Amino acid sequence: MRILHTMLRTADMRRAIDFYQKVLKMQVLRTVDRPDQKYTLIYLGYGNGGEELELTYNYGIDRYEMGNAYGHIAVEVDNAKTACDAARMQGAKVTREAGPVQGGETIIAFLEDPDGYKVELIEKGSPH
Repeated sequence: MRILHTMLRTADMRRAIDFYQKVLKMQVLRTVDRPDQKYTLIYLGYGNGGEELELTYNYGIDRYEMGNAYGHIAVEVDNAKTACDAARMQGAKVTREAGPVQGGETIIAFLEDPDGYKVELIEKGSPH
């Protein structure tokens, strides 16, 4: 078994795609549009056979309430500080600057996507 994808609902597909493409350098892998069922799916990833991110847009929904059970998506980066700086240049919100996790050595940082979902950046080579 293996994890295939993580699904996030978005209120604005274009804005979400821009974030994941520009800030996290993901590429659109495929699109599924179901007008009769009133939704569109966009699958993004790095094209390396790894887990994908599924963005779901349900027609007519312009916002979602965040629950308190969701945690974050984790993405490996070469350098967390450099990734934060690049993300900020793209207009992304950095919610935790790069640095060691409390009580450990793993270098992490956090961003927030346009819908409020947290994205953890884990520096390559850090234990996680």
